[in-house]
This record gives sequence, structure tokens and C-alpha cells, in this order.
Amino acid sequence: MSQARRLAAILAADVAGYSRLMGADEEGTHERLQAHLQELVSPKVAEHRGRIVKNTGDGFLAEFASVVDGVRCAVEVQRRMGQRNAATPAEQRIEFRIGINLGDVIAEEHDIFGDGVNVAARLEGLAEPGGVLVSNTVHDHVRDRLSFAFEDLGDHQVKNIARLVRVYAWRPEGQAGVPTASVTSSSPTSPAVAAPRLSIVVLPFANLSTDPDQQYFADRITEDLTTDLSRLAPMFVISGSTAFTYRKQASRHEANRP
Repeated sequence: MSQARRLAAILAADVAGYSRLMGADEEGTHERLQAHLQELVSPKVAEHRGRIVKNTGDGFLAEFASVVDGVRCAVEVQRRMGQRNAATPAEQRIEFRIGINLGDVIAEEHDIFGDGVNVAARLEGLAEPGGVLVSNTVHDHVRDRLSFAFEDLGDHQVKNIARLVRVYAWRPEGQAGVPTASVTSSSPTSPAVAAPRLSIVVLPFANLSTDPDQQYFADRITEDLTTDLSRLAPMFVISGSTAFTYRKQASRHEANRP
């Protein structure tokens, strides 16, 4: 099997609350997702000179030769998804979470691998429904080339990545930013400093019954709370996929470690 290394902008996307949507309406959810992929996502990726590497069941993985093209594609997809969802009841909406990173990848015909792909996937997991998160490398490349507004969310420790990852969130036009607080200083030109953003995580609910089949409902509650809380600005909610890694932890102290 032939392999090649190349630098690529990696776009990872999944559907927020996919398990809940499938549990409520399996066929309808599948049909709506496929319609979005075929009518919007695939044409937009092609329009921006990218390729869909693979569908992942509840999302997709795409790559672009240009990081500018990748970010443009992500923002346009999210804007159009907002329009497509406008007439859909909130509990039935397909909402993508997107993460974008720039890195060296090992490329095969139907997949790509590498640290750069892993970072994109972790950013996707941190993103809000309808949101786009990009790494510091991506932000450095597009900040002077695109007019999109980004909010600096600071450094984050993400699963299976040894280093801290600087994260930036795309903010749609007209969306309120994080409040700022003035710094007391003798200098009249001291800049405002962004107030810290509230970050929370919904830890997995425990199944206290003797029936293992009840774990499904406990997981559904965790996913639903995570999705609903992520809609509240300016709260930053850690993704459900990250939260579930703490299922076997002995105490809440572990989840609070940096």
C-alpha cells in the first residue's frame, strides 16, 4: 500500500449529540445527515479545492492544500447549516462541530494519519455545535488573509497530545465576544484584558442499577446536558467525547487536573 507525506490543512467534523438524535429518530437523522453531506458539504469541499477523505458515520474528515481554503469552507458550511436548520425543530437539528489544524500527514487513498490529524479531531471535540475551532498554526496563517473574527480561548491540554494546543474559535458576525475588564494601571494606554471564560465539563452519569442496558440512558443524559449547555454563551463546555474518557476515573479530582 503506497503512502506519501504531505503538508495539509485537516478539517474534522462531527454531529453534536448524534447518539441522542439517532435514539430519537434513527432513519430521519440518517436521511437528514446524508442530505446535508450530499447537498452542502461535498459541493463546498470541492468548491474550495479540497477532498473528503472519508465519512465517519457521524461526520467527515477532509483535507485541503490551502489552509485559507479549508477555513473558508468550514465557515461557509456552518453559515449554510444555520440557514438549512432555521425551519427545523431544535431537537431535530443536525449541527456540525468542526476542528481545523495544519500539519504533516501520512496520506493513503482513503485515509490520512498523523499528529496533525489527531489535533484536528481533538479541536472538533472541543467545538460548540455550529462552531469552528482552529489551532494556533491555522490562525497564524489566516489572520491577515481572512476577515473572519476569532476569539483566543487560550492553551488547552487535549487527549493523547503531549503539548498544549492554543485554540481559537470562529465568531460569526454580530456575535457578542467575551466581556473585557480594564486593568488598573498608571498608564492611560493600558490595553483591556479578556475576562477568563467559564469552562465546565459534564461528567458521565453512573448507572446505579443492576441492569447494564440502563447505561445507554445515563449516557444520553450526559450528551443532552453537554449539548444544551454548549448553547449558552459565553460558557465553554468540554465535549462529551472528552468527558467520557473520565468514566473510569476514581474521583472528580482527576477531571480537574490541568
